[in-house]
Amino acid sequence: MRLGERSASATIRHDMSPCETEFLTFFELPFGFAAAIASGGALTRLALFEDGGARGAWIERHAPGARNDDDAAPFGALREQLDGYCRTSLSEFDLPLRLVGTPFQQEVWGALLQIPRGETTTYARLARSLGRPRAVRAVGQANGRNPISVVVPCHRVIGASGELTGYAGGIGIKRRLLAFEGALPEAAAETLPLFGPPPFGTP
Repeated sequence: MRLGERSASATIRHDMSPCETEFLTFFELPFGFAAAIASGGALTRLALFEDGGARGAWIERHAPGARNDDDAAPFGALREQLDGYCRTSLSEFDLPLRLVGTPFQQEVWGALLQIPRGETTTYARLARSLGRPRAVRAVGQANGRNPISVVVPCHRVIGASGELTGYAGGIGIKRRLLAFEGALPEAAAETLPLFGPPPFGTP
């Protein structure tokens, strides 16, 4: 996919104005604690944490001046769609995204949006799909710098022999996500309890 096309129903922008106000929200998912940042009505960052206390350092690094506002756009749509994702009724997100990075990073992130729920790919296959078969390491680095977890599914990229390689939120969260999506062997999935209840206090 060439970034700029619609993929996984995401509307993607790449510009970022330093004058725009950034907004912040917190919530919990069955996979871990979460924090999201938005600007100009688009989602710019979404991260998962096994330790809720880790969110403070993440905010200080990425958006120290962000205003806490649960109602800022597109947080309402994000919560609704994550709720659907956690109930398995939603397989593709339809959110405005602002992915700011190098052209190569944007190319990799766009390719991540092509990986369907319940499936995985490897760094080598991802590199080949981009026409860059020798750029496996660079693809892995770009994958690791994906700013919008879950929605841009970097967790669906695994090692060549099937091992679960590094994930910004921790390997435990990556395992839970893949098990929940049905992308791990059944025996492995059964040993991975979810982090908590369904999101946003709904039964």
